[in-house]
Amino acid sequence: MAYDYAIVHLKYTIPLAVLLTGVAYPILNRVHFYQILALIVIAFTATLPWDSHLIKTGVWTYPSEVVIGPKWLGIPYEELFFFIIQTYITSLIYILFNQPLLHAQYLKSQRNAPTWINLTKLGGGLILAGLSALGGYLAFGIAGEFTYLGLILVWACPFALITWILAGKFIISLPWMCTVLPVLLPTTYLWLVDELALGRGTWSIESGTKLGRCLFGVLEIEEATFFLVTNMLIVFGLATFDQYLAVIYSFPHLFPEVPQAPSPLMLLQGRFKGTSSYDMERIRGIKEAVIRLKAKSRSFYFASSVFTGRLRIDLVLLYSFCRMADDLIDDATTHEEMMTWVTKLYRFLDFYYDRDATAGETTRRKKVNQLEVDKFIVTEFPPSAKSALKLLPTDILPGHPLYLLIDGFKMDAQFRTEKNTTDRFPIKEEKDLIQYSLCVAGTIGELCVSLIVYHFGSSCSPVALNAMLDASRQMGIALQYVNIARDIQVDAKIGRVYLPMSWLKEVDLTPEKIIQDPLCPETFMFRERLLDEAFRLWTYARPLMNGLPDGGRGPMVVAVENYMEIGRILRENPRRVRTVGKATVPVSRRAWVTIKALISA
Repeated sequence: MAYDYAIVHLKYTIPLAVLLTGVAYPILNRVHFYQILALIVIAFTATLPWDSHLIKTGVWTYPSEVVIGPKWLGIPYEELFFFIIQTYITSLIYILFNQPLLHAQYLKSQRNAPTWINLTKLGGGLILAGLSALGGYLAFGIAGEFTYLGLILVWACPFALITWILAGKFIISLPWMCTVLPVLLPTTYLWLVDELALGRGTWSIESGTKLGRCLFGVLEIEEATFFLVTNMLIVFGLATFDQYLAVIYSFPHLFPEVPQAPSPLMLLQGRFKGTSSYDMERIRGIKEAVIRLKAKSRSFYFASSVFTGRLRIDLVLLYSFCRMADDLIDDATTHEEMMTWVTKLYRFLDFYYDRDATAGETTRRKKVNQLEVDKFIVTEFPPSAKSALKLLPTDILPGHPLYLLIDGFKMDAQFRTEKNTTDRFPIKEEKDLIQYSLCVAGTIGELCVSLIVYHFGSSCSPVALNAMLDASRQMGIALQYVNIARDIQVDAKIGRVYLPMSWLKEVDLTPEKIIQDPLCPETFMFRERLLDEAFRLWTYARPLMNGLPDGGRGPMVVAVENYMEIGRILRENPRRVRTVGKATVPVSRRAWVTIKALISA
């Protein structure tokens, strides 16, 4: 039948490609499409003369009754399509496994790498060089039954060696799930497809050019090798792209301006920037920021994976600063110690901003003595806080929200005062709760939107921009209400009650009684009240987020919806905290929320 090879694609490769496209589509961006297209062009160009040689020398044959007919350089169109579809499938699998990673942190392997990485790269290079030489010897020295295996090795291994030289340390430093699995999964699938095709006679390897040995007793060893090495080439190629994208995104001092999709010329510049010019202190700081987020804020860490480029790095650094400052306050044992940290954080911001206390406004200082700032950080803060302070992108962040954030921490410090009840609990009325939520969460929403607008620009009018900033503040308040609703029990254990005292008086309660019994029946009533207000604010602010620039709108919606999902879980099972302490969102549900958010954004 003249459609046998085409049927292989219709039954096995195209459906998988469609499925993977559907799964990956919500997270695909312009850079991903450029990467895939570039890999397809390279793979097609590199494979074309090699496959043509196999057919002309009689290693490969395609019976005329199994192909439609048209050929290019002797290669059936169905085979040419295989070059494309395999590269596309493997690329999507690689992207799905690598999207959660912030690749910038793995640039730490580029200078002063651990001995094991250097030895692994050296060993891998020697193996690939040896296999290249062995392939040449098998194909042209011995030939015969070693021909096909030799041609595979002499063709693929030099390309693999080139990418290994360019990005070997980076590839080794990546988690194995992000490199090994994207090779093995499509390889195993294509082994099965290939065995089915060989069994049907869709294509065949001529006797006398193959060893006649099979993997697992069913698959020709040469075919198994072919799919393994070609998928390695695809993954190595994508990882090489990611390494130089990470260089471009990570170092503003090397690349001050970065478009949404860096050009091939910029990628070449990233390749030829010597590692001696890398700011390794910045890379270590990015690594510390990622570790902090993974430990302290799973919702934001999960959502941050959908952001791209330098915006993603700046958002991670911003959130790391916020978490670090919050930890300084929470870990303090006395009111005096908390206020000391508050004062130091204010002083840190004063290096970068002029603050007009009477007008409630800040302006960025034109000149900053960075040596003086670094000295202050080293002498006044613990080592764990230094990178978060040094890498805060103050050059592009507005100052006023940052000062408000510290104001919120100052309110937290009141819970540690030894004074009377009125002074100890600062949330007296609902307006105090709103102000507190604005300080500790509304400010973060405003700062995030400011970064998005900076990196992706905004064509909206000043009025529309102000509306988006207001919506970000309101959304931040909504998320903080969800946080307070979830953590009533957790906060009570450390002596904090964020429920307004005016609410408590309505049911004859006091903050002390909540601390003693945070799971009293009234608590669940207050939780519902907080959630009602959170979803009211969400209903107002969510449509206004549609005005955000394209590059940041979808990811920002993901961040919001993943956190609001905690509120939905609390509503589904209000007493969940009795058994788990905190309501959490399962990974599978987070993934579904993320997909829905990206599609709707």
